[in-house]
Amino acid sequence: MSGDLTVTFAGCGDAFGSGGRFQACIHLRHPGLPAPVLLDCGATSLTALRQAGLDPAGIGAVLVSHLHGDHFGGLPFLILDAQFSGRTDPLAVAGPPGTGPRLTAAMEAMFPGSSQVKRKFEVAITELAPGETADVAGIGVQTAAARHPSGAPALILRLDVRGTVVAYTGDTAWTPAIATAASGADLLIAEAYVWDKPVPHHLRHADLTEHGPALGARRTVLTHMSAGMLARHRGQTCHETAHDGLVLQV
Repeated sequence: MSGDLTVTFAGCGDAFGSGGRFQACIHLRHPGLPAPVLLDCGATSLTALRQAGLDPAGIGAVLVSHLHGDHFGGLPFLILDAQFSGRTDPLAVAGPPGTGPRLTAAMEAMFPGSSQVKRKFEVAITELAPGETADVAGIGVQTAAARHPSGAPALILRLDVRGTVVAYTGDTAWTPAIATAASGADLLIAEAYVWDKPVPHHLRHADLTEHGPALGARRTVLTHMSAGMLARHRGQTCHETAHDGLVLQV
């Protein structure tokens, strides 16, 4: 049913905290899901979730668009917090190829020995290549290749959450795969890192206006905006803009 999906932007910022915003952390809750799901889990996500009044221990799965720290670097903290709080429910993590080794390396770099500790809950990692489909924690996931080097393939995600479709660009330069993912979606969450200046590997507001007729989503919300974008262009955008704590019913 329309409106059953609650989308909370616990964090919608870039890697550098522009505008005082937390890094990427988008919380999805639906009564038909066994537990809430995160879209990305940047390094600041534990703080962002608690600031938004969301329980990190209740997260059932994390879907990762790519393996940069502002999109997956919060996973070691999420896992360790769960371990210390006595979690027993499994945590699903789905991301691009290389997610498993990169998560182990991140945990060992930040908390040596932490990746090898026996826990009371399972961290089940699923690696998804571009072009794959899968069911992750009750969500139908379709992936496409993003144009954003991160030491592993980056993903554009199209999610079917009990009949509500959410498309998420993650970080990427323009690619027709964005339009494919957004076609008929109830919500497109799109990066708009800069206004019109060419920046390698990132989506510009100018790309969204140029290709707007091809996107085809019922609603679009812009996220991951740079300091310049926030300071000079936030009130000029062609779509809604996210802010930390924004809650949508989709």
